[in-house]
Amino acid sequence: MVHSPLKPEPVGDVSPMQELYLRAYRLMLLARVLDDKFASLYRAGKIHGGVFLGRGQEALSVACGLALREGDVFAPLIRDQAGRLAFGEPILDAVRTYLGSALGPMRGRDGNVHRGHPKQGLLAMISHLGAMISVVNGALLARRMKGIAGTVGLACCGDGATSTGAFHEALNQAAVEKLPLVMVVANNQFAYSTPTARQFACDSLLDRAAGYGFHGSEVDGTDLSACLTTLTAAADRARAGRGPQLVVARLLRLCGHGEHDDAHYVDAKLKHLPASRDCLKASEDFLRAQEWADAPTLAAWRAEVVQKVEETLAKVHREPAPDPFKENWYALSARHLCEGYE
Repeated sequence: MVHSPLKPEPVGDVSPMQELYLRAYRLMLLARVLDDKFASLYRAGKIHGGVFLGRGQEALSVACGLALREGDVFAPLIRDQAGRLAFGEPILDAVRTYLGSALGPMRGRDGNVHRGHPKQGLLAMISHLGAMISVVNGALLARRMKGIAGTVGLACCGDGATSTGAFHEALNQAAVEKLPLVMVVANNQFAYSTPTARQFACDSLLDRAAGYGFHGSEVDGTDLSACLTTLTAAADRARAGRGPQLVVARLLRLCGHGEHDDAHYVDAKLKHLPASRDCLKASEDFLRAQEWADAPTLAAWRAEVVQKVEETLAKVHREPAPDPFKENWYALSARHLCEGYE
């Protein structure tokens, strides 16, 4: 994938870290505005199926996408709109999929988050928890067999997925094969409505790194600088042949599991902990403190993003949905297997 064009123009003597932070923030902002628009459309009955938001997870997600290069493999999950954008997914793909446009990557056949461009390394998501890790492993093994070196695969999951057999089997395989896998776990305190205390008994999910033979890192998932540094370092270690990496991020999901869920089960005390702050607001506070952006600049960036989202939505609203009487419902990758194909 080609990284997003949402890159601020350097002004004066801008350090690489400052430029990266500004780029990451603007991608986070785009993801938040886009997610909020999807939530609004869902409540208005304009979207069928589920809507799953990354609110509160954008800093971790964008760092995942920006840590990767062209030729790498990325397996995002339901809260990774920021990471998708950072890896190069056009917002048209997201909007077309949610609104069921026949021109989207799924041609209106599947809604929400099951979209991607596998040939460009952006894998279409499998909903079953932990299932994407073995797909990334397979892509990395295929690259090894073809003699392709220097690529990394990054898979994301939540704390709940770490309790599944698919997670264990895939991480064990990655360790044995010494694959350049970066496994990112968003410990957002709940697997749907099940708190972490009912999911695992270890002090930290990071403890599992040693058991699998991974290098492990823990990061504050609300701190954009820390996420960028930690994810970039993990990807660099994997790319250098130092084996699989496990990154565990502490944060709180600032919404329900989906827009259909009001998150009534979240203890109010959790919302006042440091790991529960809004990463987007924290990033804005950091930008102002560093004097990298002032209030008018932040407002201008938001207005630019809102306009971009509204223009994209207006375009997609004019596009056709698939006609059930004319559509050929074969698998998109298997047309040559269809009866009558020439």
